[in-house]
Amino acid sequence: MAAGYTAAGKNLMLNALGTAGAYASLHIVNESEVTGGSPAYARKAITYAAADAGSMAANGTLPVFDVPACTVAFVGIYSAATNGTQYALIAVTNEVFAAQGTYTVTAGTLDLNA
Repeated sequence: MAAGYTAAGKNLMLNALGTAGAYASLHIVNESEVTGGSPAYARKAITYAAADAGSMAANGTLPVFDVPACTVAFVGIYSAATNGTQYALIAVTNEVFAAQGTYTVTAGTLDLNA
């Protein structure tokens, strides 16, 4: 018998993650977090609306990151601006930066219905 979570269970998990996972990060193709640049890369705060039907959307402005020359391949969710616990690593369409630039997170929905 396959196990599954109800919408209420998914909402509970997402709301806990939304409280604990307050920082977004960028990662390169080998899943290492981006570093360096001028202005320097740094994690960005992110807030979420309350979860509904097993999905939770970012609330407010989505983060814009300064990035050095690299290929951004993942967005992460962390508990802190530095160090902290990683809660998620989400694959995104690779974006190649030949030189310093900015990366904007264009969607911020966490969904447990997939």
